[in-house]
Amino acid sequence: MACVKLGSKNDAFQRQGQAWFCTSGLPSDIIVEVGEMSFHLHKFPLLSRSGVMEKMVAEAPEEQEERGVIKIPDIPGGAKTFELVAKFCYGVKLELTASNVVYLRCAAERLEMTEEYGEGNLISQTEAFLNQVVLKSWKDSLMALQTCDDILPHADELQITKRCIESLAIKASTDPSLFGWPIVEHGGPMQSPGGSVLWNGISTGARPKNSSLDWWYEDAAALSLPLYKRLISVMESRGIKQEIIAGSVTSYAKRYIPGLNRRQGSSESSSRLAPVALGTPPSEDEQKLLLEEIDRMLPMQKSLVPTKLLFGLLRTSMILRVNPSCISNLEKRVGMQLDQATLEDLLMPNFSYSMETLYNVDCVQRILEHFLAVDQITHGGASPCSIDDEQLIGSPSLPPITMVAKLIDGYLAEVAPDVNLKLPKFQALAAAVPDYARPLDDGLYRAIDIYLKSHPWLGESDREQLCRLMDCQKLSLEACTHAAQNERLPLRIIVQVLFFEQLQLRTSIAGCFLVSDNLDGSRQLRSGIVGSNEGGWGTAVRENQVLKVGMDNMRMRVSELEKECSNMKQEIEKLGRTKGSSAWGSVSKKFGFKLKSQMCSAQEGSVSNQYNGNRKTEKLKNSQGKQKRTAAISNE
Repeated sequence: MACVKLGSKNDAFQRQGQAWFCTSGLPSDIIVEVGEMSFHLHKFPLLSRSGVMEKMVAEAPEEQEERGVIKIPDIPGGAKTFELVAKFCYGVKLELTASNVVYLRCAAERLEMTEEYGEGNLISQTEAFLNQVVLKSWKDSLMALQTCDDILPHADELQITKRCIESLAIKASTDPSLFGWPIVEHGGPMQSPGGSVLWNGISTGARPKNSSLDWWYEDAAALSLPLYKRLISVMESRGIKQEIIAGSVTSYAKRYIPGLNRRQGSSESSSRLAPVALGTPPSEDEQKLLLEEIDRMLPMQKSLVPTKLLFGLLRTSMILRVNPSCISNLEKRVGMQLDQATLEDLLMPNFSYSMETLYNVDCVQRILEHFLAVDQITHGGASPCSIDDEQLIGSPSLPPITMVAKLIDGYLAEVAPDVNLKLPKFQALAAAVPDYARPLDDGLYRAIDIYLKSHPWLGESDREQLCRLMDCQKLSLEACTHAAQNERLPLRIIVQVLFFEQLQLRTSIAGCFLVSDNLDGSRQLRSGIVGSNEGGWGTAVRENQVLKVGMDNMRMRVSELEKECSNMKQEIEKLGRTKGSSAWGSVSKKFGFKLKSQMCSAQEGSVSNQYNGNRKTEKLKNSQGKQKRTAAISNE
């Protein structure tokens, strides 16, 4: 820290309790009272340096003049600063530093210690030290700005606060590698103005290590909230990038709001300029004010602030019950980057007095609505391209809307066991996700199944209404297999699942037949061109056998499904006879099928015919091959 010593005499002051005495050999003729401290001094040194002291002595009442007592209650810095002022008036050595120059400058202005009352008076001395030493150093400017907090009206009147803030803003917006400010200030090697490392004052030509753009975050976080707000405002006016501003505000929030930085170790926090670590934590009212101000200072732009931190701010705001507009703004910020959130982030406890649900489902609903509104503006609500099943598993290339759909489905599965979660609230959140955002409905089916398991008292109509949220055509084969055996699902949904599962299996079998035919054709082509390639022939035979095994397994599964469908048909027909109505026709209308009951048998016949046709074709080809080989042998 830079310092300058003023005066040449030895310290001739002694303190006795709440009084200071000047031991110059002459009895004091004036007593100056500053707060609870009294100074027993002499008139001449004070009157020769201060215009206010001269006026107060001249205008003092006769009774006060006889006692020689003068009261100065409003001097900036109080008794400690007046002690330094008195020593300066007596010519005692005075050390100017960044921590006392603001007090002395304001006190000198209050006492009118101008050049009119002596050359090199305290105003000119402190002003020169401010401009030539303090404002040229980051650390000294920061220290001087912190001292302005105690005497802010006096410092603002003299533009000291403004000058310190502008000095810090200039240095923070300048490339630190040009001057090496952070390295010099934090105890690193001395550097020249050009940035090269100095050794005994001589430039070595070596360049210091580059500093990141966040080097000033920790120091700025030591400022009080009013001064920090003014610093950020000046930096924004100077055109500093929004991501740098957001990073600084984030660092400030982590320092003063408990719980936002729990994972940070105590060794990482700096003890320098850290009053929070040494003092008491902020009160709830102070935290409320801080949260609202942080919300105002943060830029409203996506990805500038970590999503986890935004959820932390939102959670703390709900606990402290801050201004609703602040909570709404934080929800909008989270909604803008919901695709970057995790399931753990969304699981926010419900802090309301009613405690209807364990988790705050309403807040997640609002966050999702904000995301969808932004996505509608950004992408126009366009449906994402078709996505393969492999891409759905942890792929980083998924569209944001699909990532959010998976996130919401996972959240629904987590909150579904809550018995207090009402059906309309569950349905509203599940239905808020657009249909095109879910390539598969497996996650939604899982959440619905958990909800049905946790709410067994739901009626048939409510269960059907809930299951209408998912599209049975968008269930994977595994999900269809599970749903077909799920007793918690309504009968209509089970029939639909069986129907679409059968279609999927038949499509798969038809695809396998097509692949098999292609393999047979390619095998004949290879045998005609390269007859000696026995290795390729063996590979094709093995592939064909594998495919046939797979087709047999699928055929068995189709047969099982058809048996289940037939049994269900018979049971429904029995029920229909008891009521005297047509059985399967009415049921098919009820379940919403447009296909006839003979569809299963018709499709079975088509697949069987296709399979038999392929078997006949294969036998014909084999017999022709045998005849050719017999003819060749006979010719030989």
